[in-house]
Amino acid sequence: MRTRSIAFLFIALAFANAANAEQLDIDRIYGGGNLNGAAPIKVEISPDGSRVAFLRAKSNDQSTYDLWEYNVGNHATRLLLDSRTFVTGQEQLSEAEKAHRERARTAGRRGFVDYTWAPNGKSLLFPLNGKLYLYHLAATAAAARELPTGGPVIDAQISPKGRYVSYVRDQNLWVIDLTSGIPLQLTTDGANTVHNGEAEFIAQEELDRFTGYWWAPDDSAIAYERYDEANVDNVKRFEIYADRSEIIEQRYPAAGRPNVTVKLGVVAPTGGASRWIDLGANADIYLARVNWLPDSHRLSYQILQRDQKRLDLDIVDTATLKPKTVLTETSDIWVNLNNDLHFLKTKDTFVWGSERSGFHHLYLYTSDGKLQHAISSGDWEVEELLGIDEKSGLAYVASNRDFVPDRQLYALHLDGSDAASPTRISQGDGMHVVTFGKNPQVYIDSFSNPSTPPQTSVHGADGKFLSWIEENKLDAKHPYWPFHDAHIVPEFGTITADDGQLLYYRIYKPANFDVTKRYPVFDTYYGGPHGQTVTRGWVDYFSEYMAQHGYVAFSLDNRGMAHRGRKFSDGIYKQLGKLEVDDQLAGIRWLSSQSWVDAKRIGVFGWSYGGYMTSMLLAKASNVIAGGVAVAPVIDWSLYDTAYTERYLQTPQQNPQGYELSGVLHWLDGMKSPLLLIHGMADDNVQFTNSTKLMSALQERVTPFELMTYPGAKHGLSTPAMRKHAFHAIANFFDTRIKNAPQKSER
Repeated sequence: MRTRSIAFLFIALAFANAANAEQLDIDRIYGGGNLNGAAPIKVEISPDGSRVAFLRAKSNDQSTYDLWEYNVGNHATRLLLDSRTFVTGQEQLSEAEKAHRERARTAGRRGFVDYTWAPNGKSLLFPLNGKLYLYHLAATAAAARELPTGGPVIDAQISPKGRYVSYVRDQNLWVIDLTSGIPLQLTTDGANTVHNGEAEFIAQEELDRFTGYWWAPDDSAIAYERYDEANVDNVKRFEIYADRSEIIEQRYPAAGRPNVTVKLGVVAPTGGASRWIDLGANADIYLARVNWLPDSHRLSYQILQRDQKRLDLDIVDTATLKPKTVLTETSDIWVNLNNDLHFLKTKDTFVWGSERSGFHHLYLYTSDGKLQHAISSGDWEVEELLGIDEKSGLAYVASNRDFVPDRQLYALHLDGSDAASPTRISQGDGMHVVTFGKNPQVYIDSFSNPSTPPQTSVHGADGKFLSWIEENKLDAKHPYWPFHDAHIVPEFGTITADDGQLLYYRIYKPANFDVTKRYPVFDTYYGGPHGQTVTRGWVDYFSEYMAQHGYVAFSLDNRGMAHRGRKFSDGIYKQLGKLEVDDQLAGIRWLSSQSWVDAKRIGVFGWSYGGYMTSMLLAKASNVIAGGVAVAPVIDWSLYDTAYTERYLQTPQQNPQGYELSGVLHWLDGMKSPLLLIHGMADDNVQFTNSTKLMSALQERVTPFELMTYPGAKHGLSTPAMRKHAFHAIANFFDTRIKNAPQKSER
C-alpha cells in the first residue's frame, strides 16, 4: 500500500509540474534570443583540416550572426569576429545583394551571412555591410583587410590556389590579384539586361545554383555564365511600404513565357578576350551545372532542356573548345537535378547521381561516358553525396534508408560491392546534417532529435566521436530550459493512402493529454514537390506552442515529396493540388476517426506551397475543415516562374486544362469555411498579385474572409516583428475560428 501511495504521489507531482511549467510564447519564439541555443550554422572545415569556422547567432538576437572558430588541435572555441565591429546601425546592402539573399533564403539574417576559407586555411574572405574583407586568423579583428572593390559586390570567392579574389560588381566579373592588390575587370559588357558571372533568377530560385562563375583548380582560368534577359517579360508590380509605394520593374519569366538566353565563356584571370563554348543550336535551355575536371584543362557542364525531360552532361577541352556529350538522362515526366557529380583525381572516372531505377542512386562512369557499375542500389534513396575518400575507395552519403523522417550518414564502396547494403556510420535516431572537408578522414555532424537540441561535433570517418564544437546541453544555461518541463515529444506514424502508399505523419499531442477528451486540430504542412515536413529533428516551435494551448498539432507529408522514390513523387504531374489534397484529406479522415479528436474543429495552416494547399483544401473540402490560414499562397500557376511550374505542369499552352484545374479559382465556389489570408506586399517570389486575384474572386462571390498584409515584406516576412505579428494572428484565428467558434449543425 505504501509503495502504491508513493507511485500516486510521483504521478501527481508530474502532472503538477506539467501544469505549472512555463509554456512557449510567440514573442519568445520569433524575437529575442535563439531558443535553439548556441547552435552553429554554415559549419565549414578549413582546407588543411586544422580548424572549423561557423556562424553563431548572438544570445540576445537570433537574427544577427558572428563568426566563430573551433580549433581541432586544442579543442578551443573562440569568437573570431563580432559583427558589431563592422556594422553600426542599419546594414548598407545593394539591391543585387538583397535579391541574392532573398533567393538563398538568408534575407532575414544580419551581420555575418557568408564566408570562404582561403586554400591554406589561414585566412577567411567575407562580405559585410556592403564591403569585402580578407581576414588572417592570426590577426586581430581590426586587422581585417578591406579589399578595394570599388563598390558593393556579390558572390565573392577565393581562387583554388589562393592568388586571387573574384567577385561580381555592376553585372561584370572582377578579380583582385592579392600580390598586387589591384582590381581587374574581366568583362565589360555587363549592363542593362546583360549580366556576367551571375546566376539568373531561375537558376537561383529553382535550379539550386547560386553562382555564375567557376575557377579552374589551378587558377589558370574562370568559366562564367553570361546571360541576357532582354526577352524576359518586364513585369511592373507595386511594392507597398508603410510610408510609400514603389513601382518595381522586374524581369520575371512566368510560365510559358521567354527565359534568359545563356552563354558559357572562359577567360583568364589576367584578362584578355573571352572564349565561348558552343552550347548547341537550341538556345531555349537551362545551364544547370558547371564543374571543372581535376586536370584544369577540361570543363563539364550540364544542359537541361526547357521541358526538363532531357539532361546532357557535356565535357569540353578548353584548348580546343570542342564539346562532347558523354551522358544523357531522360524521363517521360521530368529529370530532377542533383549535386552528386564528382570527378575522381586518381582515375579518369566520375560519380554520377541518377533516378533511372526509380530511386536516386550513384553510378561510376569513365570520363568518356562508359558506365562501370552502380555504387548504390535498391528501394531506398541517396539524398546527397557528402564526400569521397579515393584512398579508401569509399563514398559517404546521406539517406533516410532506415526511417523516412530521419537523415543518417552511410558509407558505400566505390567498387559497388555493397551497393544494396551501405554501412551506417552516424549514431542516434534523428537528423544528422553532415559536412566533410577536403580531408575525408573527419566530418562535422550537426545532430538533433525531438529530445535533443542541435548539437555539433567532430567525428572520424568511421563515426567515432572526437570532440564537441557545441554540445548545446539542455540544462539550466540553455535558452529553452525555462520551457523544458512543458516540452512535448511528438509521435511519428504512418497511414495508408488510397493507392496503398505509406504517408508519414507527426503529432504533438496536448499537454496532459487525456484520451477521453476531444481536442481541436492544428494541421500544418508544406505539401509541395521535394518538401519534407515530417522529420525527426528538434522542436517545431509553433506546432508545440499550439499543442501546449490545447490543440492536436498534426503534420503529414503527401505525394510529391522527395526521398521516397519517383513512384511517390510523380503522381502530381500535369495537375497540382489533386493528389496532394487527397493525401492530406486521408490524414484528416484518420484524425476524424480518433476518439480524442473533435472532427468539427480541424483547422489547416500553410505557407507558400502550403498556403496554396490551404486554399485548395478549403475550396475542395470545407465540409470537413473548420477553417484555415494561407500565407503567401500561389493562386494562379500561370503567374509563377517557368522552371518550377513547367516541370510539373508543362506550359500553359501545352496543358491549359492542367493549369485551370491546378488553380484555386476553379474550385473557389466550394470555399465555405473561414479563411485568413496573409501576404507580404513586396513579395517577389509568390507575387502579391496571387492574393489580390483571390481577394477579388472571393468578393465577387460575396464570400467573407480575413486579411492581413505586411507593408514592405518579402516572401518570408522581412522582420522578427512581422513574424511575431503574423503568428499571433494565426494563433488568434485558430482560437476564435476553430477552437472556440460556435458549431453549426451543418456546414
